[in-house]
Amino acid sequence: MRLLHTSDWHLGRSFHRVTLLDAQRAFLDHLVATVEERAVDAVLVSGDIYDRAVPSLAAVEMFDQVLNRLADLGVPTVMISGNHDSARRLGVGSKLLGRAGVHLRTDPRECGTPVLLDGADSGGQVAVYGLPYLEPSLVRQTLGAEGTGHPAVLRAAMDRVRADLATRPAGTRSVVLAHAFVTGAEVSDSERDITVGGVASVPASVFDGVDYVALGHLHNCQSITERVRYSGTPLAYSFSEAGHPKSMWLVDLGPAGELAAERLHCPVPRALARLRGTLRELLEDPAYEQHTEAWVEATLTDAARPHDPMARLTKRFPHTVSLVFAPEREETDDGRSYAVRLKGRTDRQIAEDFVGHVRPGRRAAPEERDMLGQALEAVRVAEATEPDDSPAVSRTGPAAGPHTSGQHAGTGNGPAAREGHREVAR
Repeated sequence: MRLLHTSDWHLGRSFHRVTLLDAQRAFLDHLVATVEERAVDAVLVSGDIYDRAVPSLAAVEMFDQVLNRLADLGVPTVMISGNHDSARRLGVGSKLLGRAGVHLRTDPRECGTPVLLDGADSGGQVAVYGLPYLEPSLVRQTLGAEGTGHPAVLRAAMDRVRADLATRPAGTRSVVLAHAFVTGAEVSDSERDITVGGVASVPASVFDGVDYVALGHLHNCQSITERVRYSGTPLAYSFSEAGHPKSMWLVDLGPAGELAAERLHCPVPRALARLRGTLRELLEDPAYEQHTEAWVEATLTDAARPHDPMARLTKRFPHTVSLVFAPEREETDDGRSYAVRLKGRTDRQIAEDFVGHVRPGRRAAPEERDMLGQALEAVRVAEATEPDDSPAVSRTGPAAGPHTSGQHAGTGNGPAAREGHREVAR
């Protein structure tokens, strides 16, 4: 029995607000072509078909088209819902679709009800069990789980699988689709957290006794054991996946349950590049020429934020979609308290220091220092001429009362000091 294991299509998802619809269509074309060319007996899709519970019309149309194409080939397809999917929406029409060979498993109560596939070899039938994403708080009672977390509900689901498998003829081969986080797997930034409802990870031993476990949820293609594998996403959905070759598993399940798996790579619409350096380095270094057509995440290390960096970057890297600032500068905190560092400094000096703090590498220019001095002096004059019985007003100047600039600087309690303190706290 030859199985094609894929998952986490996330139809309708974008990449940093860039649509991926064309890339997703290209993947589905590749999937159908692979089914034909490699004589696949069944397709396994382990959840997160859509990216949202209420998918876009374009995503639904793509899903409909690929189901029809697989049905036309006469190749059975087994799918489960993931944590991104709406199980009830995805499961609409599941019994009708099952007659066409498309088997949707979205109801936790059906965990122990397999799709029975007739093998072309002498090994007899293959029982394929679909375990949709199991949110502990929602399915615990349904499954009769003895705990509150993901391990408990998955154990309860697998107990149903083993109980049904025990009623099957001796030698029946078994496959389980599950959408979960298995201990020891490598994660990325683009998976939605599933810790709500209890401990997120489950041990691989939960699936003991099954010939093959087709996992979904994590986006990196990986093997937990020889028989427990993630296919990962067919496309990269975050820059944390820049080093993940995207692929599917082609699994041959022998008559006695022997297993061989081949990794089939998926088409790459555009490479990902994570570049780091000063703006000048990124714009001028010949080593970065190879990334001009990639989707780029640029991390600028300039001590001072450059002028209009995105517009300048996109002239060389037109597909720059993410810009991060991580200035590299010497640490100035010498361990003294904020009040001690301000002691003896005037409000003008504190204000000038603040400019250098929020604009590292570019301290206040002479004309800026003059403007700060004029503003502070204007406030002092206004306070000196203000009647004693005038109502209190909100000020951004150095004083709110009869204190002198030196008093504020000495105590570290002046408005400029307080403003600087708020910045440091942020």
